[in-house]
Amino acid sequence: MSAHLLLVEDDAAQRGLVAGLLRGAGYTVLEAESQPAAEALLSEPSLSLVISDFKLAEGDGLGLLQSVRRLRPELSFVLVTAYGSIEHAVAAIRAGADDYLAKPFERQALLLAVDKALRTRALREETRRLAADLDARERLVDLVGRAPSMQRLYRRIEKLAPTEATVLVQGESGTGKELVARALHRLSRRAGGPFVAVNCAAIPEGLIEAEFFGAEKGAYTGAGAARAGYFEQAQGGTLFLDEIGELPLALQPKLLRALQEGRITRVGGRGEIALDLRVVAATNRELAREAAEGRFREDLYYRLAVVTLTLPPLRERREDIPLLVEQFAARAARLHGLPAVGIPKAVLRALMDRPWPGNVRELGNAVERLLLLAEDEPSLDDLPGAPRATAASRFELPAEGLDWENLERSLLEQALQRAQGNRSQAARLLGLPYKAFLYRLEKFGIGG
Repeated sequence: MSAHLLLVEDDAAQRGLVAGLLRGAGYTVLEAESQPAAEALLSEPSLSLVISDFKLAEGDGLGLLQSVRRLRPELSFVLVTAYGSIEHAVAAIRAGADDYLAKPFERQALLLAVDKALRTRALREETRRLAADLDARERLVDLVGRAPSMQRLYRRIEKLAPTEATVLVQGESGTGKELVARALHRLSRRAGGPFVAVNCAAIPEGLIEAEFFGAEKGAYTGAGAARAGYFEQAQGGTLFLDEIGELPLALQPKLLRALQEGRITRVGGRGEIALDLRVVAATNRELAREAAEGRFREDLYYRLAVVTLTLPPLRERREDIPLLVEQFAARAARLHGLPAVGIPKAVLRALMDRPWPGNVRELGNAVERLLLLAEDEPSLDDLPGAPRATAASRFELPAEGLDWENLERSLLEQALQRAQGNRSQAARLLGLPYKAFLYRLEKFGIGG
């Protein structure tokens, strides 16, 4: 397919001659005699290059160049100047022209200038595309992980982001469900629009409808002015409904209607408002089970779960902990103006051995605490939770004594439970050599 060029020249004879040369070389040429006429043609989507004379009957080439750089910055621009008007050529290059031609010019000089400008545009587009790809990857920076489960998640986010599909993000508290929602937004065509995050569990039940759908003036006591709800605030962007499982059953039919019909009505209002947004919801509950047991509307569940993304808990991707620790340490150092320090191997091993019921959020808080309390370097003593030695020093034997066998059995079982059945980790929790731990399991017949 030939490149589309816009030729701007107020001399009809000259314009016809140059246009003929360009068409003879295989280009598609649009013609304009003035700056306003040329600006009216800039909306042509297939346009690649503008060639304009400096002096025009109405407007001039530099003014047109400024309009091109404002309206269509990706277009190439070649300015044609009178012989000897080097100051015009310099001004054009400074203003962003790709090249200039001095009159009179030969056919070969014209075609070389056009070819050079088009190649510059192609290079610029390739650079922009590569930068966009890099930027897209960087937008996922908060979702850190090399574990296979995280790699699958990245691929699905990148596949779903350009679509309009409603997505339900599932995962335990602290796994980063909002980060997934933000990544879906930032990689979508709605990235320039708002991202409105709503915690459904934090809104008083009596205010939820007005918060979601807005309210007209006088709709309820204290409504002194009309106000837009979360749906209107998210127009053109993404509405993230966190903790959707906490939404009261009474409001669920109205949410379902909004999602199905793409329209809402403000509280106290009559007219409908058309919606243009994408909805991403998140929950730490098993909504399929909640729906089956009548605690969540089944039809709303299926409407939300057009596509589901599941975030793995941290205990299932322990290989990502060093990478996460590095990121959290760098972030804490920037946030608090702390010197960059490494995490000692002993501390890192201790972090990897912990069960992390609060997942990535809990790990991030722990790393921040380590850096804030560190003197020379982060220490095991500064890990959240009392060290074992301190806990042991506080233990007092009850006056009535205790059943040592039952206590030992209970500690073994608790360690296994906390370590999710990982015997090596459970032994470390109790400060026992692995073989000694196995001996005690066998002694009490624990774990088969």
